[in-house]
Formats: sequence, C-alpha cells, structure tokens
Amino acid sequence: MFPSRFRYEAPHSLDEAIALLHEGGDDVKVLAGGQSLVPMMKLRFASPEMLVDINNLPGLAYHRADADGTLRVGALCRHADLEFSALLKGTQPSMAAVAPLVADPLVRNRGTLVGSLCHADPQGDWASVVLALGGSVVARGPRGTRIILLADFVTGPFQNVLDQDEVAVEALIPAAQGARSGGYLKLERRVGDFATVGVAVAIETSGGNVTRAGIALTGVGGSTIGATEAARALTGQPLTADTIGQAAELAAQAARPRTDHRGSAEYKRHMVRTFVLRLLSRGNAAETAAETAERAA
Repeated sequence: MFPSRFRYEAPHSLDEAIALLHEGGDDVKVLAGGQSLVPMMKLRFASPEMLVDINNLPGLAYHRADADGTLRVGALCRHADLEFSALLKGTQPSMAAVAPLVADPLVRNRGTLVGSLCHADPQGDWASVVLALGGSVVARGPRGTRIILLADFVTGPFQNVLDQDEVAVEALIPAAQGARSGGYLKLERRVGDFATVGVAVAIETSGGNVTRAGIALTGVGGSTIGATEAARALTGQPLTADTIGQAAELAAQAARPRTDHRGSAEYKRHMVRTFVLRLLSRGNAAETAAETAERAA
C-alpha cells in the first residue's frame, strides 16, 4: 500500500524543525530512522499531514560519556552504532546486550534509540533497558529544554508526553554509583521478531550489597513495565539465592501478559521469572542456588 498524501520537510537546524512542528499542529510527525513510522504510514495506521525529517540536523548522531560517567545518546545515533560500540561493551552491559537483539541488521542500520523510546511500542526492546537504568529523554521545543524520566515519558501504548512542537534530542543514562552489571534477555519466535517476553536488569553494587537495582519488562503489558517492587527487594541487600528468587517472583507478579498465539499468560509470567533469575545469577556466587530455584519454579 501507499501512504496518504503528506507534506515533506527536511530542516537543517533544530530551531527550524521546532518551528515546523509548531506550524504543523497535531498532524505532524518527526522522522529519524522511520523503521516503525514508515510502515505504519504505508498501512495507513498513521496519516500525518506533514513529515519533518531531522536527518539533516547536525550534531545528533553521537553517543558519548561525560566526565562523571553520564551516557548521552543523540537522536540520530543508530542501533548499529550502539551494537558495535566499544564504549557500551566496557561500561553498559545491559545496553550492550540489547543492541544486537533489536529487529534485524537492516532496521538496526537506520533505526534510532531515541526514536524507539518515542514510538513507545510495548514490545520495543530499548525502552525496558533505559527504564531499568533510570534513564531520561531530553526534549527541546519553543519553550526551552526539559528532561523527562522515562518512567514518566511513556503514557500508554504508542503514546508519550512530548508536546506536538517538541523534538526528543537525546537520551540520558545516569552514571553508576557502584559496579554496574546486568543484561537483557528476549524470547522471540524467530530472530528479528518482536519480543514475546523481554526482561532488562541493571544492577549497581558496592561492598557486596546492591546500591541500585532496575528491572523492566517488555511485551507483557500495554506498555513497558517497571518492576519497582522487585528492584526494591534487591536494594541494600546482597545478591543471594533468596533475594534473587524473591525479585524474580515479584517481577513475574508485576507482569500483565495476555494469552495469545505466542503463548499463555501463565507461560509468559514463567518466562519473566526465569529471565530475572538468569540475569541476576550471572557472575554471582549464588548462581548455582538460583538455578536450582529456577528449576523448582
């Protein structure tokens, strides 16, 4: 199919892009990677009157760490840039784990992390990782710049809090306050498919105890789910078989899956529990005990 007729603009500055969004009103969309938006337009699930292509905007294709360890990912940084990033492999285990699992190489070469966050697909992989890490989105519009925690950014499936004349220019990942560990596991029917179940875990430890924990779930609810009770059960505690098992159970309870052609709700909850156990057990002295708990679950 072909999309509905639309006006196409390709501004060369951020101020110009914001002005076009302000002019376009409610029927304008921003194009960065376009790997979700363009198919939706071809199917006429989305029919914007104007498309503002930001690919000509300079200085947005970066990912870099500040001196304090804060990670910044620009709006035009592609999935593939993150997939092969030496920076992520050394400092961001959860992000390094998810980057090669996003869709397929064709999508990863064009799609962007920031665009994925804005799209707010409940089965999107990046949102759960960024949520687990306590990340934020930086938005810029005619009224200035604001930083929005991802926990507050997504309001529902395919919905976010951006004003119509705002551009998401950057994602922020706060610096770790301890040794960072974690990962992302994804159940998919075939390589490149949407997640049937995805689990992101981000842990910071110091002195043998967890100083910060984040657990977030993909594909088991109407939007990305932050398993806050599960994360709270780990904070201030050592990673033991008991604390890992408790967190896994609480994460499974936080899931809101529906039975469909991909599996039953019970099966999806079981996979959430299993993935949390595996991720928390990696490289931990409690690994053997946690695997025993997994088999008994």
